[in-house]
Amino acid sequence: MEFQRSGISLIYRLEIANKGNTFAKVASLVGNAGGDIAAVDVIRVTQDVVVRDVTINVANRDHGRQIADLLDGEPGIHVVAVSDRTFLVHLGGKLEVAPKIQVKNREDLSRVYTPHVARVCEAIHEDPSKAFQLTIKRNTVAVVSDGTAVLGLGDIGPYAAMPVMEGKAMLFKQFAGVDAFPICLDTKDPDEIVETVKRIAPAFGGINLEDISSPRCFYIEERLKQELDIPVFHDDQHGTAVVMLAGLMNAAKLIGKKLEDMKVVIVGIGAAGVACTKMLLSAGVKNIIGVTLEGILHRGKQYDNEIWNWYKEHTNPDNITGTLDDAIVGADVFIGVSGPGVLTVDHIKKMAADPIVFAMANPTPEIEPELAAPYVRVLATGRSDYPNQINNLLCFPGIFKGALAARASTINEEMKLAAAQAIASIIRENELREDYIIPSVFNQAVVQRVADAVAEAARRTGVARREVMPKDNY
Repeated sequence: MEFQRSGISLIYRLEIANKGNTFAKVASLVGNAGGDIAAVDVIRVTQDVVVRDVTINVANRDHGRQIADLLDGEPGIHVVAVSDRTFLVHLGGKLEVAPKIQVKNREDLSRVYTPHVARVCEAIHEDPSKAFQLTIKRNTVAVVSDGTAVLGLGDIGPYAAMPVMEGKAMLFKQFAGVDAFPICLDTKDPDEIVETVKRIAPAFGGINLEDISSPRCFYIEERLKQELDIPVFHDDQHGTAVVMLAGLMNAAKLIGKKLEDMKVVIVGIGAAGVACTKMLLSAGVKNIIGVTLEGILHRGKQYDNEIWNWYKEHTNPDNITGTLDDAIVGADVFIGVSGPGVLTVDHIKKMAADPIVFAMANPTPEIEPELAAPYVRVLATGRSDYPNQINNLLCFPGIFKGALAARASTINEEMKLAAAQAIASIIRENELREDYIIPSVFNQAVVQRVADAVAEAARRTGVARREVMPKDNY
């Protein structure tokens, strides 16, 4: 299987001499330099020059600069400007606030604002639960981050985290019709984060915690779940775990193994690793071994990290010790939520027959997919340019849509398990292939099926405050 890597798309505004075949020189120079011309637009033509916007796919920024220098050094070609298409879509931010009702006259104004809005305020004052009916709380989520664990970039702060949180809010709206707003907090103090979120909670029907570093994220989420009566969901933990389990359910079907019989090795016991472990335990997996930089987590050692102390008591039934070299022997599944270069071909060769490898570190997986492909039965990553992407986008829009529809007070384990089963069910058994165990994020059936399953699980487990009828068709 051949994999294609995605690069950077740049727009070069070129002033080209209006004579002969000068543009052929552009195409030749770009091609010889390893660039890929994706589009050409004529901006202006004069007697002397033609101004064109040439979109070129390049490998990275340095490659883009090399092509610019090469073009600018050619007689008859002048590089006026170079624009990054990704930066262009972020100009001025990616969100706006738009009214649902147009104010066209005084009567409209009196109803949406003073004086008639006072009656709505009084109704909510008498019965606060009416805020779910009569305000944006009904369908609005706060996307909250402190910028301490953004993508693979680490602690880059709240300002730099905003583009990611804006993007998350966009996805909520486009995929699930849920309104979301980015809230980036200029504090790393867990208690300050909890108190701030509690104070803004009246405006929101749910809280999506995002890109908050471990182990602080566990404390923050747990306190908010205890002290708020609306769903709180740390997507880096639970979204990853839900989609991972959906993929593993289908991979197990494909190779003819049962989850409860599998030996699963997880490397990276942070937020996502712990959540993946809890999901697997709830799905019936019995033999899970967690591996950190300190080695296999086992009951013979006391750890400074309290989460690891919980972990050792709930996993590793045979209490084995050592490193990944020891843990991987006979493993059916490897799950990586750590970093690049952790897994080797030699490790895979020690696994059981038909090995399943979920190398989910971003942007660089635990093993290069090209290296792993000949030795694994099923391979998944966190990247969009390889098959079987473990992408949280399959999970969080539907989970919140279902939770909001049911007016759930929390998102519990049963709701998350229902979401995983719903995602897995999108692919029929006769459609399963090694490179197709997870549906596309653009599959329109996913969000509604997840939402219906989550709402039903909320009702079944007694956390729903509103009855929701599931949809019959997808």
